[in-house]
Amino acid sequence: MAKNVAVIGDAESIKGFSAIGIDIYPCSGSEEAARLLKNIADSETYAIIYLTERVYNQTAKERSRYEERLTPAIIPLPGVTGNEGTGRKRLSSFVEKAVGSDIIFNN
Repeated sequence: MAKNVAVIGDAESIKGFSAIGIDIYPCSGSEEAARLLKNIADSETYAIIYLTERVYNQTAKERSRYEERLTPAIIPLPGVTGNEGTGRKRLSSFVEKAVGSDIIFNN
């Protein structure tokens, strides 16, 4: 079974992704985002789910259900409001967990 890619976020931030074949799921609030994430992740249709940083931060509880699973990979990306640094913080924590200290960003 082929696995697809999805993106969840505000309509303005994600509308361009449909042009490259990514399934888009616009949402306007944290409750809707949490419901979409759960439905999409549990469908086992998607290997990768991108979330705008705002949605990523609003859905921490729901995301925790999928942290130990190989798929779907849930990845934050900046929205139209700009980069909030979520991706960098996440990468830094992965490096620190693997190596014992942050050798990339040296925070």
